[in-house]
Amino acid sequence: MQTYSLVARTRDFLVIDKAPGISVHRDDAEVGLLQQISADLGCGPLYLVHRLDKMTSGLLILACHSEAASILSRQFQDRRVEKYYIALSDQKPRKKQGLIKGDMERTRRGSWKLTTAQRNPAITRFFSCSPMPGMRLFLLRPLTGKTHQLRVALKSIGAAIIGDTRYHGATETAADRGYLHAWGLAFDWQGERCEYLCDPGVGELFLKDAIKQQLENWKPPAAQAWPAT
Repeated sequence: MQTYSLVARTRDFLVIDKAPGISVHRDDAEVGLLQQISADLGCGPLYLVHRLDKMTSGLLILACHSEAASILSRQFQDRRVEKYYIALSDQKPRKKQGLIKGDMERTRRGSWKLTTAQRNPAITRFFSCSPMPGMRLFLLRPLTGKTHQLRVALKSIGAAIIGDTRYHGATETAADRGYLHAWGLAFDWQGERCEYLCDPGVGELFLKDAIKQQLENWKPPAAQAWPAT
């Protein structure tokens, strides 16, 4: 399976569409993703400035030199990068749109849960629709960047992501992927606005006509009427 596709290439950074099931770290692979891309493109070392979970596909920025890495990392830390995700659940959420906010607490075996505390909360704005019977499609805008944030956020409202083996629980039929995709990124770079949008190219459910049509309705995601609460 293809591990990535190139979305954009500049002197300072690359934007790729990472395939689901691919780690941004080397893990047990002989060659890590960044090393593979560097070899494929014949460029120098690449720098990771933000992360996607292994199950998550979609847009990932890679810096081409240390100065760009420092600037981009700071933009993510300062919450100056707009991030948009889509996700699918086969469970009915307790609310269909709004704000999910709370501290995240580590539980067993690397999992997390959302709490009611607000000391250092994970914050996610979202809305959703039902493009097909028994299916809920979410458009998510995380305002923070916590580990497993979106997966835990949807679990907390009773709508865990299809194919998320950590948070969804047992299902009768194994999904062909985890249905979380980093759909859009927007940020400023050297006085210019950079905006990227990449529809998912992998996943039987993501490729259904009803899902594709709804994504068209949600473009551009920044222009949608985002719920404040």
